[in-house]
Amino acid sequence: MAETFIGAVVEQLKKNLGDTVNALGGGELDWGAFAIHAFSQLLISVFYVALFVGAYLIVIGLVRLVVGKRRAAHPLFGHVRIGVRYLMGLGALLVILAQFGAGAAFLAAMAKAGLMALGFFVAWLVLGRLIRETMTRYRMDPSIRQLVENLFSVLAVTFAVVTVVALFGFDVVSIVAGLGIVGIAVGFAAQSTLSNFIAGITLLIERPFRIGDWVTINGQDGKVVKIALRTTWLRTRDNIFTMIPNDSVASSDIINYSAEGATRLNIPVGIAYKESAKAAREVIMPVLHAHPEALQSAGMEPRVLMESLGDSSVNLKAQVWITPDNLDVQPRIMAEILEQIKETLDAAGIEIPFPHLQLFIDDAKGLKPVVEPLYPKLAGD
Repeated sequence: MAETFIGAVVEQLKKNLGDTVNALGGGELDWGAFAIHAFSQLLISVFYVALFVGAYLIVIGLVRLVVGKRRAAHPLFGHVRIGVRYLMGLGALLVILAQFGAGAAFLAAMAKAGLMALGFFVAWLVLGRLIRETMTRYRMDPSIRQLVENLFSVLAVTFAVVTVVALFGFDVVSIVAGLGIVGIAVGFAAQSTLSNFIAGITLLIERPFRIGDWVTINGQDGKVVKIALRTTWLRTRDNIFTMIPNDSVASSDIINYSAEGATRLNIPVGIAYKESAKAAREVIMPVLHAHPEALQSAGMEPRVLMESLGDSSVNLKAQVWITPDNLDVQPRIMAEILEQIKETLDAAGIEIPFPHLQLFIDDAKGLKPVVEPLYPKLAGD
């Protein structure tokens, strides 16, 4: 039964293909001759591919032998290898297309388009390297560098595609006009993406933060690791990456801890009311001066201030300054200082209080039956 079904399927396929060939003016299809022709063309194609692969290996081997093993590790040699591989692939494609009956005009256009695409690739590599070296020489901000490189890549690819398409006789103006109409329709369907894109451009130009800054955006603390055209990437202190849409970033409050250099840490400390704030300050100050990450320069000296009088404690505030590089470990620094302050206050006998509650009862007549047997004299008074 299975053999009958398979035979029926094969016969139906032969009939459909034969009818298609007849409709195209090819006459009656000889399946035996067709199979032989297809197999021979396949073998010739494999031979051409093997020939070009062998030629590629020989050329790369000779180049590596000439430049030496050490220079062969340079990135420039990698670009040369890509170029040679591309040329060999283009040559194999043209030969195979010619073998299957492609016209001379089409092959010429394919060859010209392929060589022009290679030229655009080389120009992209050279100009891209010049742009990167220029921006590095002038110490441009990494976010601006990223914007320039992205825009250059988009423009180069667009210009290359338009130029290559024009070689095949297409009307580029009509295509661009059509793409403009399609772009309007896509714009209405992707307003959120376009809004994020425009907001990303605005952020890269205004630069409220840079790559490497510690910021708070939408209540999320993190270090800026990437400013893309659609999203901003943050890495939290727990090494968790967060992607925030640029539209949301541009419309929210942004707190930048790295923009102005050194940052001041405020560490709360409470002591009992019976203790002296001056004595506590004299005990705490050596701890702040001794910490290796605390700045000691003029105007940024550590200090201890009285902040407020709480319900059950005198609230002090220890202040130290740290460099922007230490923002990565800010919680650790605060924890170390707070622990050392606690140990120092304990050693000095200065009490760190906890909440106390005192209850005063006046004219509590409802308690008289309970209190009178215990304190008859007091109750009689």
